[in-house]
Order: sequence, then structure tokens, then C-alpha cells
Amino acid sequence: MIESLTRDLITQVMEDYHLSWRNAMDVVYRSKTFAALNDLSTGLYFQSTAYVYEDLVEELKHRSS
Repeated sequence: MIESLTRDLITQVMEDYHLSWRNAMDVVYRSKTFAALNDLSTGLYFQSTAYVYEDLVEELKHRSS
């Protein structure tokens, strides 16, 4: 589940931010959202890609401000 969600997040970041696969991977793998996704106690891995992506986008907005 986590691997599939991660792949979907990377693909979405590539499309929305016009990044290469490698750069999109860096964005996702270095995010707090990814850390939470891999922390089974959060249950985030049970959520939809859209839900998790929304968290990632919010994190990126706050990171760049």
C-alpha cells in the first residue's frame, strides 16, 4: 500500500510541479508527509492518494513561505 501511494504521490508531484522523476522523488522522500506515511501508527497509509497528496501540498506551501 505504501509503495503504491508513494508512486502515485511522485507522479502527481511530477505533473503538478513539472519536475523530473528524480526531483519529484526527492520532494516526496524528504517530506514530513512521507515520514508520516511510513509511520504505521498514523494510519495515513489507509487514506486515499488525493488525501495524502493534499497534506503534501500543504506541507510544501508552508515550506516555501
